[in-house]
Amino acid sequence: MTIKIYKPSKTAMQSGLGKTKKWLAEYISDVDNVKDSLMGWNSSLDTQNQIKIFFETKEQAIAWAKNSNYQFYVEEPKIKKIKPKSYASNFDINRKEPWTH
Repeated sequence: MTIKIYKPSKTAMQSGLGKTKKWLAEYISDVDNVKDSLMGWNSSLDTQNQIKIFFETKEQAIAWAKNSNYQFYVEEPKIKKIKPKSYASNFDINRKEPWTH
């Protein structure tokens, strides 16, 4: 059983960062999903891939995986750099980016 430890990214439907503060540990299943012939849903007999455990820090998640004797890997979060600028900089004559229509 392999555990993936990562910090979830924000959803595309929201601008807030509400669920991105905690670290998440989830099981990576070795069993393939089976497509249901009637409804077309994906199903599996392995229910552990539905379990997600939240931790405050990466170290807590790693300690839990080690204590439980799981193999794990850590996926580091990508840090997004935001350049602060004002609305007036859109109309500045000496802009660095070319203006496109």
